[in-house]
This record gives sequence, C-alpha cells and structure tokens, in this order.
Amino acid sequence: MGVGDWIRSWPVYRQLADGDPLGRGDAVKSRASSALQPRTVTADRVVKSVCPFCAVGCGQNVSVQDGEVTQIEGDPDSPVSRGRLCPRGSSSLQLTTSPRRESTVRYRRPGGTEWENLDLTTAMDMIADRVIDSRRRGWQWEHEGKRVRRTMGFASLGGATLDNEENYLIKKLFTALGAVQIENQARI
Repeated sequence: MGVGDWIRSWPVYRQLADGDPLGRGDAVKSRASSALQPRTVTADRVVKSVCPFCAVGCGQNVSVQDGEVTQIEGDPDSPVSRGRLCPRGSSSLQLTTSPRRESTVRYRRPGGTEWENLDLTTAMDMIADRVIDSRRRGWQWEHEGKRVRRTMGFASLGGATLDNEENYLIKKLFTALGAVQIENQARI
C-alpha cells in the first residue's frame, strides 16, 4: 500500500473527499465493517419471548438457527420495553448457551461437603416425599377453635423469572396443598 492509498483509506480524507464532513455516512465505514452482517440474518426463525430476569416482562426476539439460539435482542413490538433490554436482559444469550450452565440435577446431602449428580426421576421423587412429609407434620385441622385445614409445614416464594401463567399454576398448587404463606418475589 503506497502513501496515496494510505491517505485515501484514512477516514478523515474520505469524509472530506466524499462530501461527508460530519462522518455520518459511508466515509467512516471500513472495508471490514462493510462486510459484516447481523447474526440475526442467518436465523431460521425468530421466536417471541419474555426476559426471565425480573417482573417487568420485557419482550425479547430469540433468533434460532439449526435448533440453536444464536441471538437474543429486545422486541421492538413489546409495549413494555419497546425493543430495549437492561444489562441483565442483554445477557440472556449467555444464560441459554453458556457451557457453564448446569444441565443435570445437583444434590448435596444434609451435612455433606460434595455435590453429586442425580437423575431427574430420583430428584422429583425426593421432592414429592419431602412435600408430603412436611405437609403431614405441619397440618392443622383447627386453630384457636376455628376450622382452618392448612399446613404450616412449608411456604412458597415464587420468582419473577417465571411468567404469569407459571406463577398462577404454582399459586393453585400450593393453595391446593393447604399452604398459607404464598408470596412472590415481585411483590417484596
């Protein structure tokens, strides 16, 4: 590359020579950046979703290619976020594709110091057994002479990473089990 080529490739020269003195057009683009294309261009489909991090419910567009999530961006059609995501929402791609994401059930026995892998069936059976036992041990038919039919053996604290439908079903489940203390992180 000669001196003349170097000067012509200099953005300031291109701005002045191309009539773009403010540097808002093609003059400021490099050859490398001109060849770039968004990751969303190659997506097979775009799926609408909701950010899983808090109770605001910002809309997200999830780009999927060959069954893999390739990009997550704010949904401009969302009346809640109008295409914007906070720093946590912007990290949703890492949440779904990180190689450090746990994909197995991990369990540490009471008093134990090491984690062990459990199969999902075993873990679900352990949870069901503990719920039934806690419900039975904490069950109250009456309290201060009034019929209450409730359990004080467990409570539920829902998270804002769940959507409205999931929180509704959890509320129904815990009410049916007789729990009294049912709360959601979004209200606290």
